[in-house]
Amino acid sequence: MEHPIRVEIRGRNEFWRKAVFVEWEYQFPDRKLIAEAGGSYLVEAEWLEDLKRVAGQCFSTVLVAPENPSRRRLFRRLIARDD
Repeated sequence: MEHPIRVEIRGRNEFWRKAVFVEWEYQFPDRKLIAEAGGSYLVEAEWLEDLKRVAGQCFSTVLVAPENPSRRRLFRRLIARDD
C-alpha cells in the first residue's frame, strides 16, 4: 500500500457492518481491506470516498481512526460510557 490510512467501520448493527464488507468485495473485488487488531482497517487513502459511499448503502459509517490506536483505547478507559 502506498498511502494507507486507518479507518473504523461502524454499522447500525452487526448485520449492517458485515454487509459493508460483502458489498465492498462485490463492488471492488481488487481492493482489499486489511484488518488490524482492535477492529480497524488499513485502506488506500484514495479509496476513502468509495468506502464511505458503500458504507452509506449499508446504513454504516466510516471514520478515520487515529494514527496511534493506543491513545483511543486510553481515552475509552478514562471516559467509560454507560451503554
